[in-house]
Amino acid sequence: MSSRAAVPGLPSQYPIGGQLPALYADDDFAQRFTAGLDTVLAPVFATLDNLPAYFDARVAPSDFLAYLASWVGAADHPQWPVELRREAVVRAVELHRWRGTRRGLVEGLRLALGVHAEVSGDGGAAWSSTAGADLPPEPPAETLVRVWPDREARVDESKVHEVVRAMCPVHTVCRVEILPGPPTDEGR
Repeated sequence: MSSRAAVPGLPSQYPIGGQLPALYADDDFAQRFTAGLDTVLAPVFATLDNLPAYFDARVAPSDFLAYLASWVGAADHPQWPVELRREAVVRAVELHRWRGTRRGLVEGLRLALGVHAEVSGDGGAAWSSTAGADLPPEPPAETLVRVWPDREARVDESKVHEVVRAMCPVHTVCRVEILPGPPTDEGR
């Protein structure tokens, strides 16, 4: 719901009463009537004067972020902090470009849940520049996604699974491990 519908005391940059012919300059009724119109039109003019700011997620009014998110296909959760919602909208196109890749999954988890992640396994993609070359060895049966906390003290496993399901390619089996902290060399 927009909070700009009625802004008490917002002055009009273009008062109608001052633009009337001289005949109405001293007419009390005409000036009061146009002042009422100025009150109604002032938020419209303020919005139009600042229209470019509405399309920049970094400075757009917070109640407009949901619209921007829907336009670029960004995740937008009202319970997220406003700065995180802004970053999700700003980075949406970049994240769409990386969707289905390790980088996209790691960045998506970091942005959506504030966790660190490490992805191992490649989903079985291989190629050769030599015609008739032998087939590559059988790829691992699954991709392993290790997740550990960053912003939050605890990682919500169901939300991690939800993001991984949404961002992993359909042909890939992804297994998720929730770690209490960053992985060590002996834990790999």
